[in-house]
Amino acid sequence: MSKQSNSAAPLILVDGSSYLYRAFHALPPLTTSQGRPTGAVRGVISMLRRHLREHPDSPVVVVFDAKGKTFRDEMFAEYKSHRPPMPDDLREQIQPIHDIIDAMGLPRLVIDGVEADDVIGTLALEAQRQGQQVIISTGDKDMAQLVRPGVTLVNTMNNTEMDGEGVTKKFGVGPELIIDFLALMGDKSDNIPGVPGVGEKTALALLQNLGGLKDIYADLDAIAPLGFRGSKTLGKKMEEHREAAELSYKLATIKTDVEMPYHPQDLHNLGPDTEALIELFTHSEFRGWQEELTREEVDEAMAEAVERDYVIVTEMAEFDSWLQQLKGSDIFAFDTETTSLNYMQAKLVGVSFAVEPYRAAYVPLSHDYMGAPEQLPFDEVMAKLKPLLEDEQQKKVGQNLKYDSHILANYDIELRGISRDSMLESYVLDSTGSRHDMDSLALKYLGEHTVHFEDIAGKGAKQLTFNQIELDQAGPYAAEDADITLRLHHELNTRLEREPTLLKVLDEIEMPLLPVLARMERNGAYIDAKMLAVQSAELEQKMHELEQKAYEAAGEEFNLGSTKQLGVILFEKLQIPVIKKTPKGAPSTAEAVLQELAHNHELPALIMQYRGLAKLKNTYTDKLPKMIDPATGRVHTSYHQAVAATGRLSSSDPNLQNIPIRTEEGRRIRRAFTADPRINGGSKIIAADYSQIELRIMAHLSGDKGLVDAFAHGADIHRATAAEVFEVAQNEVTDEQRRRAKAINFGLIYGMSAFGLAKQLDIPRRDAQAYIDRYFERYPGVLRYMEDTRAQAAEKGYVETLFGRRLYLPEINSRNGMQRQAAERTAINAPMQGTAADIIKRAMIAVDAWLSEQKLTTKLIMQVHDELVLEVPKDEIDRVAEGIVELMQGAAELHVPLIVDLGQGKDWDQAH
Repeated sequence: MSKQSNSAAPLILVDGSSYLYRAFHALPPLTTSQGRPTGAVRGVISMLRRHLREHPDSPVVVVFDAKGKTFRDEMFAEYKSHRPPMPDDLREQIQPIHDIIDAMGLPRLVIDGVEADDVIGTLALEAQRQGQQVIISTGDKDMAQLVRPGVTLVNTMNNTEMDGEGVTKKFGVGPELIIDFLALMGDKSDNIPGVPGVGEKTALALLQNLGGLKDIYADLDAIAPLGFRGSKTLGKKMEEHREAAELSYKLATIKTDVEMPYHPQDLHNLGPDTEALIELFTHSEFRGWQEELTREEVDEAMAEAVERDYVIVTEMAEFDSWLQQLKGSDIFAFDTETTSLNYMQAKLVGVSFAVEPYRAAYVPLSHDYMGAPEQLPFDEVMAKLKPLLEDEQQKKVGQNLKYDSHILANYDIELRGISRDSMLESYVLDSTGSRHDMDSLALKYLGEHTVHFEDIAGKGAKQLTFNQIELDQAGPYAAEDADITLRLHHELNTRLEREPTLLKVLDEIEMPLLPVLARMERNGAYIDAKMLAVQSAELEQKMHELEQKAYEAAGEEFNLGSTKQLGVILFEKLQIPVIKKTPKGAPSTAEAVLQELAHNHELPALIMQYRGLAKLKNTYTDKLPKMIDPATGRVHTSYHQAVAATGRLSSSDPNLQNIPIRTEEGRRIRRAFTADPRINGGSKIIAADYSQIELRIMAHLSGDKGLVDAFAHGADIHRATAAEVFEVAQNEVTDEQRRRAKAINFGLIYGMSAFGLAKQLDIPRRDAQAYIDRYFERYPGVLRYMEDTRAQAAEKGYVETLFGRRLYLPEINSRNGMQRQAAERTAINAPMQGTAADIIKRAMIAVDAWLSEQKLTTKLIMQVHDELVLEVPKDEIDRVAEGIVELMQGAAELHVPLIVDLGQGKDWDQAH
């Protein structure tokens, strides 16, 4: 339903194009977890929301410049010609801004042949003539010419408002002379020439003493007696540049008679499309706005909702009663409350359960704040829970149950009967649809705002641990966790049952993997702390040497870690050309920029080397020894199943998947991951790695005969590709040709363009395109696969792995070309990367089961991309080496062989 404008309320005209750029450059870079830029979107939409808040009855009309030339370009070919092209990160945000404005129900105007200023000027004056107050929201000074009684300017970026008096105070002349002011001094931003030599002070002196441009030219002799510097010769200069001044006057004049199909009375706000806005805000990860939109509906729904029955159990009889209910349930939700996120060291504070929606219990066990009430005996409760939690037949559901299983393991309880995990249900259902934490899922699927941990524990250094939180707050919070988890399971499981292939991914891959990962995390990895200490000292020495070389190259000492100081040295002192700027307009010193500059300059290369060593030192050689668990003497990472969109695992605290292997320093860090010397009889590290798995999956998915044959005959695929692309015999392929073929093979998997390939190989773009064309001629099945995949993704909105895992691509049909192309590249790569992830997950499940069945003491200790790392007692090495290869190669059936490369040694580097 339309919301008609109130004639007493002002008409708000927003200069969308002005705010677009200003928000982009003024605000810090902001991106989503998927890397999409959103800073300009947030800035523009924040400003519009403010207008709606301050003027709830006003029409808020957003006007943007149209694409293409305007009448000013016909008048002056150089108009705005010096402006750089729109940054890619800004261009990518235009469509999301338009989509959100439309979903907000605000009029969005774009008129061909004129600028946003002209549309605003026309509407403003027409509304003012009709007696309606007008507020123009802009940051551009040329709009000041429109100010008059009933028309004011507002700049929400700096919170200023200007009427006629305000314009005079700011610029020195009133609104009626702003055009003359711009005509005299010009406008660099629009490339309006003005009169050479006339700056702001001179223009003001002329206008304040002689009047407007016509008055000045009517009596040029009156300039000399004004007595300011240069006034005696200015009259002659003004005469010489009369045409430029008159042209500038025309260019600076906002057109107020634009023909368009809208009048002020036609413009009003429509009601917002809340569902669309929630989806858009979710996509851009504007969580606060997303929550705000649903709050009113949620509050209303809560008033009608089933009353919650949350209890705090402090009597043994009541606990026993709950225990019987849990035993009699088909499935119950279970959650732990602890003192820490470090699963190896966290202490259990309490447990919560839910057996039906809206009904849950919290059993406090270790709250120890001053005045804490008496709680049930810890050991007695745990002894009663142990049989239930270890019962394989008793089904449990939780939110990230892998963590809870660790906590229970700290008390010698092995959590069994894990039937479902709401985090994994959500992840399999739609990996990119939202974050998969309980609070986000509750809002998305149940429409409920949950109590956040910070709400009861505080934030920052003064944040309480759960044992310090009073029961009247801790109890409802913990019980809600169990209740929400159970209700999420019911909702998500219902959705998954409608998608049998997704349910299969959950049941056959993700859920069986959960306990495997828990065991692998608990196994941990042994590291040689003394070796890392030596490496740290050596890295520090190398960094010092690089620092001295950098000082010498720069001609002075500076802070190598300061991007600001580095920018001054590179671009001001050394006069190296600026090739890219940050969103705030400063010369960029990002890694990609330094790589390009390093071709011709020594200093950028030194900075990159220094940064690389500093990262190794800070992230690994210094930090890893501090992360050794005092009880086990090993490092225990956390593997995350519900982070990477494609299904790959990620790891943190520490991240073991980003240790570089292409540098000697990186490989040395891997040497510190050794077989545990405390194992009786000695042991070794075995590393088993899938060979070129994504290329093999490409061969399988595309069915390309050339690729399938090459893999079937055990050919070196990069050499085979080089022979095809460069039209030479395989035995004549040079190392350089093989390197280029490798870049083509992997580049095409990731949807690399000729431009990207040219940049990577440092060759002309036409040569890169020729390589790609020849590749597709030799492997037509690959081209067909890519074209078919793009088409299917556009039709379905998602792509699938070989095992049915989906990746949804909300931007595959976007009107924004960059977003659509990025989605198409993802569509091509995701089935390969996702299938590779599924295969190694299946392999991990099989290997873990085999080790248990064979009653081997070998431990699975790490998973890194396509590689499994095991710690193997010496008397099990031959048996494990043979078994692991067979199990990994049998994890999937492809049209080409799955090959596993296996190595062994005293440390990870030697085994790899």
